[in-house]
Amino acid sequence: MIDHSTLDQAVAKGILDAGQRQALIDLATESRASAAPSAKPDGGPISGGLSVDDQMRLVGGGNDIFVAVGIILLFAGVQFALAAMFPDGGLAAMIAITVASWLVAEVITRQKRMRLSSTLLALIFTVAVALLLTNLLRDRIFIPGQINAFSLLALRSEADQIALILGGGLIIAAALYFARFKVPVLAGVIAVAVTGLAFLGAIVFYHDQLVSGAVAAPRADQLADILADALAIPLLCGLTIFIVAVILDLRDRERQTVWSDCAFWLHVVSAPLLVHPLFILATGQEVLSGQIEPGVGAAILLGVMMAGFVLVALAIDRRSLLAPTLAYFGSVGIYYLVNGAANTTGIPPFALILIAIGAMVILFGAGWQRIRRLIIRPLLPTSVLDRLPPIKA
Repeated sequence: MIDHSTLDQAVAKGILDAGQRQALIDLATESRASAAPSAKPDGGPISGGLSVDDQMRLVGGGNDIFVAVGIILLFAGVQFALAAMFPDGGLAAMIAITVASWLVAEVITRQKRMRLSSTLLALIFTVAVALLLTNLLRDRIFIPGQINAFSLLALRSEADQIALILGGGLIIAAALYFARFKVPVLAGVIAVAVTGLAFLGAIVFYHDQLVSGAVAAPRADQLADILADALAIPLLCGLTIFIVAVILDLRDRERQTVWSDCAFWLHVVSAPLLVHPLFILATGQEVLSGQIEPGVGAAILLGVMMAGFVLVALAIDRRSLLAPTLAYFGSVGIYYLVNGAANTTGIPPFALILIAIGAMVILFGAGWQRIRRLIIRPLLPTSVLDRLPPIKA
């Protein structure tokens, strides 16, 4: 019998498409049911339809973990050896690690399709390329030892080179690696790099406006307002990344191709970019000091935001969007909601935070698809449900 991982590899290599894969699974299920209708799926090769929960697509199995440990040891040894051979670092060491990670990926990723090991190799390649590009910048541009506001302003004339070499080079390298090996985590890497370029562009634009006199220099009491206005940048970047992720999700409702895995990482990147600005806007948090004036309005808005993120995550069937959201609200938002209760009961706020977040994670983890069926199905029309990932409970 052909197992699910073999079919996944066939889809990844273009031998089958997602529809043909599902048709083979349905045929095997019907054959097994007709042969032994009372038998239960045993979790072996093609036993029944897809699980109602997300498939574990990050780790391929015990051997994948074993090889991932080997990769860590290998490149740790390579790093120490290169540090001894090139005490000052330099381009040669970074080029060696970049080439080595690519060559190892030709076997581990291209031939064996080991998921965790492939992700690890892609991240090693990305870090090596980033360090390589940084060394190239240091050879072309004088970067001061101490980074502060004045030293950054002195680099304004070099901003184009920094963006082109560091940001553009990293995006191109990640795109080439993805084109060769189809490792989904690189979608998140590219999204982070594009977001960094957006931040750099906004800073350069504001600097030029100040220098030209189009914008007056801010007073000390205006810095908080300027930083609050700057939250529009991560908000727009997060919204753009989220929209791209949803488009990829809608192209693969059954989550069988590499594009749905790319969407997973894009949701992981977009969630913090969306949550942090919206949290500050909803609660009125002071940007510089981080203080929040507790009030009923802030608590209501915070609850509405959490409910909105939960509904969106349920609709698109993405716990990867909900997990960073819960983590952020749990570490920052819920603290201000439960702090008052802690002061009257004597229970530490941290304990109440753990209780609240743990209860929500268990609730959603144990009954995700049932919750989707109970909440999403009555709320959305059939025409919308037909475009969303199917409810499997």
